[in-house]
Amino acid sequence: MKVVVIGAGLGGLSLARRLIRAGIEVGVRERDSAMESRFQGYRVGIGGHAMPAVRGCLPDRLLPLLAAIGGDVTGMGRMVDTRLRLLGEVPPQDEGTMFDRHVLRHLLLAGLADRVRFGKQFEEYRELPDGRVRVRYTDGTEETADVVVGADGMGSAVRRRLVPSIRIRTMDRVGAIGRTPLTERFAALVPGWSTMVNAPDRQLFLGTMKFRRPPAEAAADLAPDVALPDTGSYLRWVMLIPAEFATAAAGSEQDPVAALAVLRDLAGDWHPDLRAVFEEADPHNSGIAPLRIGDPVHPWPTRPITLLGDAAHPTPPGGLGANLAFLDSELLCRALTSVRDGTSELLPALAGYERRICAAAAKAFGHAEQVYESFDEMRRDAARRD
Repeated sequence: MKVVVIGAGLGGLSLARRLIRAGIEVGVRERDSAMESRFQGYRVGIGGHAMPAVRGCLPDRLLPLLAAIGGDVTGMGRMVDTRLRLLGEVPPQDEGTMFDRHVLRHLLLAGLADRVRFGKQFEEYRELPDGRVRVRYTDGTEETADVVVGADGMGSAVRRRLVPSIRIRTMDRVGAIGRTPLTERFAALVPGWSTMVNAPDRQLFLGTMKFRRPPAEAAADLAPDVALPDTGSYLRWVMLIPAEFATAAAGSEQDPVAALAVLRDLAGDWHPDLRAVFEEADPHNSGIAPLRIGDPVHPWPTRPITLLGDAAHPTPPGGLGANLAFLDSELLCRALTSVRDGTSELLPALAGYERRICAAAAKAFGHAEQVYESFDEMRRDAARRD
């Protein structure tokens, strides 16, 4: 059996690692020209059953490194106003272990150089009479596989062909997200697991990514053959801007310097420590973009092409996407291994996998809706106080 995975994100790489361990031939194709060709995200919390799924796709020798590059969040959350006056406390929430997405992706890539090809943008697939699938890339090259897995994110080109009825819609708000190097001044803004700054027309969410050990240093010590980015601990921030206030922000989507200028203007009368978050932010890792959400995904007619992660269940930020991607990879590897072992036929195995991930996605959508409803209620409370 040969499997081709479209997309070298967290889900695609974790699936590849599992399939290699199971003795199944796999190749990963990534449209980006290199791992560093564009910004790859911020911290993600991995908890519940997803953490064993992460550990399960790595060899035992890399588990100490995985533990070293994580981060902990503890203590009460708090809600404050724009002058940092305490409005209330929020009980601790278990978000699991924090990881930087880009650092974790590098760890998952370790040892896969001969399996991952960058600069390979998916164009189309075609099912062949013998049940296999021919994949074509925009550079004109082709390859044939027994199974094709679309792990190419919310905007998945594979999903657009496989399940064209699924739409990606723009939400009624814009999100600004970025990171600022973590100093004592900024660490004091988040004494617990999170700090939420509430204003009548916008909200700012602050969290920390405190590495247990600097990733590059930890890799050099614990696994010298693994190269991890020299990323320092940082303050991760997200500002939600309702659509009626977002015209200027949306116009800065492709210009992070302009985006930070917009945010500094929006926070012009806020506490100096909050304004400094934007003044000292890393412009290469900050920006503004509309928030998007996909239609709920239900099981589709099963083919030897399937989906994983955000390609399968395109949830907005707060929808537990990274956790689902790791769990998806575990389930899909199990299904494909059953085919390899002769205990299941391919299409029934894939159909069972797709039913399970769609059921999990429905719960994730519900969670995301609750999160954004709670944000709106906080904003209404702030408006009433004003």
